[in-house]
Amino acid sequence: MEQSEQQQHIIRFLSKQHVLTLCAGNGLEMWCANCFYVFDAERMALWLMTEPHTRHGQLMQQHAEVVGTIAPKPKSIALIKGVQYRAEARILSGDEEQQARARYCKRFPVAKAMSATLWQLSLQEVKMTDNVLGFGTKLFWARS
Repeated sequence: MEQSEQQQHIIRFLSKQHVLTLCAGNGLEMWCANCFYVFDAERMALWLMTEPHTRHGQLMQQHAEVVGTIAPKPKSIALIKGVQYRAEARILSGDEEQQARARYCKRFPVAKAMSATLWQLSLQEVKMTDNVLGFGTKLFWARS
């Protein structure tokens, strides 16, 4: 599978999912959180909503580089699919924030009642395991 085919496969997977695990740290302390997300394929970015005062929010403000996973729960090992990612986190503002919030609230209508901060995780590197393509198959994408 070529790089562009691998990227398209990863994009399809990320577009179908909606929960990620986010791991943030500052070199001394680490913390993980599960968050709902919307995927922006054009930017290869994940948008999520979380407050800056949360433990992971504080850590992302101290050190923007984060890692995480996205994986559904298959009933069989042969159906395992999942992503490990590395990304740069930042709080959105202005037009970017409005656009992301509109898409986020469209996917998760309950979010309309929330005023939580919107973040963008700009993907830097993605490794996908997809056993449906053959046991242990790995696909890769990295930002240039």
